[in-house]
Amino acid sequence: MKPDTKEIGDFLAARGGPFYELQRRLGLLHEDAFRAGTRAVIFVALAWCVPLLLSILAGNAFGAYADSLFLLDPRVWAKYFIAVALFILMEKQVEVRLKKHLEQFARAPLLAPGSFDAAARAVTRALKRRDARLAEAICLGIALLVSIALYLRLLGSDTAYWAVQLSQHGNLLTMSGWWVVVVSNPIFIFLLMRGLWRLYVWSTLLRELAALDLRLIATHPDGHGGLAFLGQYPNAYVTFVFALSCVLGAAIAHQLLDSTLSMVTYGYLMSGWLLLMLALFTYPLAAFRKPLTELKERTLLIYSSQATRHHRAAERELLGKNISAAEDAEQTSAGEIPDPSKVLVSVRKLSVFLLNREGLLPVSAAALLPLVAAGVTQLPFKEILKVLKRLLLL
Repeated sequence: MKPDTKEIGDFLAARGGPFYELQRRLGLLHEDAFRAGTRAVIFVALAWCVPLLLSILAGNAFGAYADSLFLLDPRVWAKYFIAVALFILMEKQVEVRLKKHLEQFARAPLLAPGSFDAAARAVTRALKRRDARLAEAICLGIALLVSIALYLRLLGSDTAYWAVQLSQHGNLLTMSGWWVVVVSNPIFIFLLMRGLWRLYVWSTLLRELAALDLRLIATHPDGHGGLAFLGQYPNAYVTFVFALSCVLGAAIAHQLLDSTLSMVTYGYLMSGWLLLMLALFTYPLAAFRKPLTELKERTLLIYSSQATRHHRAAERELLGKNISAAEDAEQTSAGEIPDPSKVLVSVRKLSVFLLNREGLLPVSAAALLPLVAAGVTQLPFKEILKVLKRLLLL
């Protein structure tokens, strides 16, 4: 009887949880229609358009950069316009691609017959983590704490700009400043933390699958035992990485426009950020290194033994005896033992690391390009290009 694989593909990364249910009840989305474009417009309107209108009414939306006005603040554009929109727009893309990768475990099948039930239980646990009320409550709590910290920072600001008015009795937040603290920033931080939590849920699911009995083959043409497709999963998060990098790039641009940032420090920032993003996606894939290493070692030992038997027989046929430790009792001919030499060459090329250039380059580009755009505002483009080439051509 064929194992029931339906549950293996039931993990839908963008659905479930209190926030999803709230949007569904409000009619913002449906089970069969994400309406990502409409929802992105709504959340951007709340996070960016409302404080823009308030800034226009207060007269601090347009003007020279030195006046620190709303439309000239790169951090506002990055967090409340670009990132908020992309966090919503990426949901369907992430869900579809991750589901395709997960279904491959059952389609190949890569799971041993006795592992399907365990895999289904792992998916069930992942769904419970995805839907956990406590997890989203913590995300909301972090958003509120960060917004309180933002409020305190604004009160302690020593310069006036679109969010703050200085007075003899202490700083006062403008209407747009209050809106950002109470609405815009909580939306941005909540969506960010929720996205990171769901990435963690997916990563944990992959690590649990890696611990199961897998049907891997060392001579698979993909060079990764049949698991090369998993190395492509980071591409599902290119939009997410780009959104995060826009926020960091905006902070760098603001720093560059307000003061100076050395080329060395800028290079360290780019390198550190790239390594952090790659580590984020390497974490779940690293769990597959153990089964792949064991597969490679065991296969090499078995095929090496087979090769020894074949070539000893071939040597006897050619020379009439074996040069080393000859035995008259050995009568097996070379034709009776398949020659595994070519297979051994293939097995030695098996890579136990699933991340490759094809999977990493899109994520790396998404991580670095916003930082490059920020750097060219003040730093020499040729120097930035040198740093970029070193990082992308590792």
